Amino acid sequence: MAKIEKNKLIEKVKELEGLSNDEKSALIGYIKTKTYGLVWEKSTEDAWEIMKDYVPVLKEDESKRIDHGCENPNHILIEGDNLNALTALSYTHEGKIDVIYIDPPYNTGNNDFVYNDKFIGEDDSYRHSKWLSFMEKRLKIAKRFMSEKGVIFISIDDNEQANLKLLSDEVFGAEKFVATIPWRKRTAKADVPYGLSQDYEWILCYANNSFKAGIEKESRKYYETPDFPGRPWRVHDLTKQTTALERPKSYFTIVNPKTGKKYPANPNATWRITEETFPQYYSENRIVFPGDYAFLRISKPVLRYWKADDEKKAGELFGFTTASTNLPNEVGMTQDGTKDLDAIFGNRIFGFPKPISLISYLLKIATPKAKNLIIVDFFAGSGTTLHATMQLNAEDGGHRQCILVTNNENNICEEVTYERNKRVIEGYTTPKGEKVEGLKGNNLRYFKVGFTPREKTDENMFRLAKNSVNLLRIKHDVYKETQLGELENPYKRYRYFEENGKQLLVILDTELIGDIVEQLEEMEVSKPIPTYVFTTGAYPFTEDFESVADKVELYPLPHSIYQACERNMPKMTDKEIENPEGISLSNEELETSMDDLTKEEA
Repeated sequence: MAKIEKNKLIEKVKELEGLSNDEKSALIGYIKTKTYGLVWEKSTEDAWEIMKDYVPVLKEDESKRIDHGCENPNHILIEGDNLNALTALSYTHEGKIDVIYIDPPYNTGNNDFVYNDKFIGEDDSYRHSKWLSFMEKRLKIAKRFMSEKGVIFISIDDNEQANLKLLSDEVFGAEKFVATIPWRKRTAKADVPYGLSQDYEWILCYANNSFKAGIEKESRKYYETPDFPGRPWRVHDLTKQTTALERPKSYFTIVNPKTGKKYPANPNATWRITEETFPQYYSENRIVFPGDYAFLRISKPVLRYWKADDEKKAGELFGFTTASTNLPNEVGMTQDGTKDLDAIFGNRIFGFPKPISLISYLLKIATPKAKNLIIVDFFAGSGTTLHATMQLNAEDGGHRQCILVTNNENNICEEVTYERNKRVIEGYTTPKGEKVEGLKGNNLRYFKVGFTPREKTDENMFRLAKNSVNLLRIKHDVYKETQLGELENPYKRYRYFEENGKQLLVILDTELIGDIVEQLEEMEVSKPIPTYVFTTGAYPFTEDFESVADKVELYPLPHSIYQACERNMPKMTDKEIENPEGISLSNEELETSMDDLTKEEA
């Protein structure tokens, strides 16, 4: 039977008479069923359904702000469902994240996975489908976040490892798979099913094409000698662990042209060079003989390497070597993660935390030389990833920034994730009475997920523009609000932020554009100011800024927010928008409309 093209068959189904649209859609779904890959029953969830009618935004809880100066990295902690938080951040961080580490629920059936506010038990026949639907939505957004050198590490155990591998191959592309890293979580247990202790978990790693892992190696010893000024060099063994039978051309006697002394090859360790290539190596000063340099204690010829050649070969990873999936001994187990937390809180406040040493190692190999990058963990748990980031910054003087996302189930976000890292920054005393100095070179800002109606009425669009200011502050990493020149702003008709050489301008009332332009004309600007102008369309009043065109980068607001977020949101419903149960839109930040602003001014 001749192979029928799916697209042609789908077109024929569309033309069939006597079938409803739902029936045609079902048939087309069967035709599109993949012939290879992971197939599961798709499920939806509350966090996804909410976004049919509402756009997620962020509101800062200023009472939890920790600020030690604008020169320090600003870390972000977001309380809320990570699907909603990631959707909001898709505007601020698409293509900007260097490292993602996540430790999602393992779906063991032992009340560790919550779906639509219900624990998914082992007897749920759709347990794996619900978990895959849950993960797929989040991983698709994570893929958009990754920079050109971006990498994602995903911790998992045997319950979903196979499914996660196939899902990740589909989301990120099988060609982006880097490795599966085994992590020993515990020493062997005796009382286990089948008598075989499962002591390992797995860390799946996917990365974009420019990613290059590496681990710092011990510093090589380079020599500087008068015979080669300005050309540092090192030496390496000239023998190779191969036999004369394997490399007959490398089994010969080297003769020192200056002294005539002979150095025969070993039948079980031949030279790295051949008899034919020896003259070239010697003429290039690559062969060093015993006695050439008094400080070199060698009994046979060695090979000389120039530092400049090492640097050229290694490129930006000079001084680093290939990392391995065989984790070093200093990477701890679950018991070490527990000790990390016990030292801070004095009691068992969180179960099965990852050790700081594990996350630190992953960060080191993922970005061997970069110290100014952005890290995201959207299953933050106890907050180990932020703790590891700050500790690594303290060790090497880095300026890494970390973004954490977690829900507040059982008050985990407030009482564990936030409190842990607050103590790490401010300092704490261990249960043994030992004082631990704080890592004060860090700032922490606490945000909560909120919602603004998605329907594009003028009022809702203004609401979204007003409530997107926090997203813009995060996007441009500038938080200190001040006045623009001499232009007073009692009703916040515009928002201007400036600190540490960064600026941000948000214009909510277009009637102020003339006054704002006058202030900008008097200002000296080192680089264009990101300027967001409220408009119900996509035109940011470019002509009105003509006299200061070199001082501003104009963006329409909220048009740019809609564009980014809606790529990661479901289609809107046709029903009238109502306030869904469990979503608060009553706070002042989320309720102020354009009419309210006018009334305030009056």
